[in-house]
Formats: sequence, structure tokens, C-alpha cells
Amino acid sequence: MNQRETLKIDPLPPIKKILLVRLRRIGDIIMTTPAVKALRNQFPDAFLSYVVENPYKQLVEGNPAIDHIWAIPPNQEARDFIHTIHEVQKEKYDAVIDFHGGPRASLITFLSMAKLKIGYNIKYKNFIYNYKIPREPEKGHYHSVENHFNLVKLLGIPDSSPPPLQLPQPKKKEIQTVDRFLNENHVTHSPKIVLHIGAGNQFRSWGEKNLCTLIQLFSKLPQVHVILVGSQEDRSLEEKIFQKSSSKFHTAVGQLNLRELQELISRASLFVGPDSGPMHIAAATSTPIVAYFGPTLPANFSPWRKNTAILEKDLDCRPCRQKQCIHQDYRCLRRIKPEQVYKACLSFLQGKR
Repeated sequence: MNQRETLKIDPLPPIKKILLVRLRRIGDIIMTTPAVKALRNQFPDAFLSYVVENPYKQLVEGNPAIDHIWAIPPNQEARDFIHTIHEVQKEKYDAVIDFHGGPRASLITFLSMAKLKIGYNIKYKNFIYNYKIPREPEKGHYHSVENHFNLVKLLGIPDSSPPPLQLPQPKKKEIQTVDRFLNENHVTHSPKIVLHIGAGNQFRSWGEKNLCTLIQLFSKLPQVHVILVGSQEDRSLEEKIFQKSSSKFHTAVGQLNLRELQELISRASLFVGPDSGPMHIAAATSTPIVAYFGPTLPANFSPWRKNTAILEKDLDCRPCRQKQCIHQDYRCLRRIKPEQVYKACLSFLQGKR
């Protein structure tokens, strides 16, 4: 962890209403929650609002630190966006914290009419923010959780370690959905490994061959049941694994919402997968994690807690912007062998960690 010299707005004007902006995606939103918790602790009577895209609303809906959610479509039409801005302006926020820095997030911040606009030092966007900090230190790296936490420090948050991740509790109906899935697959009381097969893009995809081999290795543990998880976009990969794997497994791919996935992971003995949204959902539970990293660095995006085994390859091309693989074979991730992942998993399953 790199320590940043504490910067604070001095004098700090009265803060009664705060707008937080992080539109997407799963992991990025989850990693703002320690900063949100710290804000609530510092301003217990303030009105905190959070702007997020609709598909990710479940990650903040019900968070006790948040009073109001602005949920907007991912591809919002100009007329609807202008209406959203007008509604935001009516709230007369005292401060806006842009956790995102993307084009639409920075535009919301710029047009919010808030007196204090806080964000990252981003090329061509410096004029938007009254107060800004760099995303990275001169040497080393900041974890994403630390980055968000450093933004809220400007409002007088005391120097300390960021709080744990905080996700809303699943609703009763969502818990029942997970109960039903486990009962139907006869794995309610069995040790379970949740294996995330998706990745969001090809650069973070471990590949069906590696996944099938790992599932085969897990078959050496007949008492342990493997449950595949992923989004609707992962159904084609799920089908390929069905066709090529001779080992038994269960699948919840495309069947669970984000809170249901959180509930399933919380009941598992282990979560396994790449740097991804579900990995960060797992980090908000007490379930151990085995994570493999390719184009991204654990220094920036590792699960925000200690109960984790991380596998990675030390290559000069890491990290990359995930636009083009210069080797055209995604070696940073796909050269991590299933046997290595299996060995890391055994250390948790056999109680050696």
C-alpha cells in the first residue's frame, strides 16, 4: 500500500448533501463502498445520493449509508439525460465526488451545480473539478479502494485504513432462489466451489480448455461440488464446457442476479475465478478466494481482504490496456496452469491456509 500525503479542503464549507458518481461496473462500484461508509461515518446527518447505471443498481440498493439512488440507463438518450441533470440540479448538492472519471460521469459532475466537485487529475478534464488528485503515485500503485478513499479524504475523512467492502443483504425472495437451486442440485450441505467462467472480455478469459481441466482436477475430490457461475453472455462458453468436460458439475450460469450470486458465494467453501465483478462480490463475503490475474495487476484490483490466493505471470507486457494482445495468445492469463490453480485451491479446502 502506498501512503498518500493527506490533502483536505480547508476551510471546509457546510456539507449537508453529497452526490456520488460511479456508473459501472460491478467491481468498480463495489470498491467504492469503503469510501461511502467512511463518508457516512464522517457526515452522519448528510443526505448521500449515488448515481449508477441500471444493471448495477442492486450493488448499492439497500446500502444503509446511501439515502437515494439515481439509476440511469447505460445508453441514455440525450433528452432523458438532460432531464436527469435538471433533477440533480434541483437537489442543490454541496459536494459531488466523481469516483468514475468517464465522459458521462464527469459531465454529470460538471453540470451538477455543486459548490465542491472532486475527482481525479485526468487529462483534458482538470477544469471540471475544484479539487483533484492523481490516480497513481509517482512510484508503485494505489489499490482502487485506496483511490476512492483518497478522494473522500478531501472532505476531512481521518487518516486510517479503508473500511471493509459493504454490499446490501439479499432479499428474502433472493435467498429462497438460492435455497431452491441448492436443494434441486442436492448440494445444500456439501462443500461447494463456485467457479466463475466468464471474464467480461477475451483478455481476462482463462479459456475453456483450462476450465475443463480444472473441473477434471476437482473431480478427484468426490465430496466437493463445482458450481459454474457467469452472466447470460457466458452461456455459449457454458455449452462448450458441457460438450468437452467428462466430469460432473452444476451450473447457475445466467440464472442469478447479483445479490443471489452474493448469497450463493457466501455459502461456498471457495470462490475461483479471474479478476472480475464476481471476484469482488466474493471479496465482500467471508468465502476464501483463488484468483488468477492476467492483463490487470493485483496491486490495483486484488480482492480487498487477506483470505486470498493470487496467481499471475511476471511478464513485461503486463499490465496492458486490453485493446490488443501483442503476442496474440493472451499468455499472461492462459499460461497459468490448471494444476497451479488446483494446488492453490487445495490449500484452502484442506485447511492449510
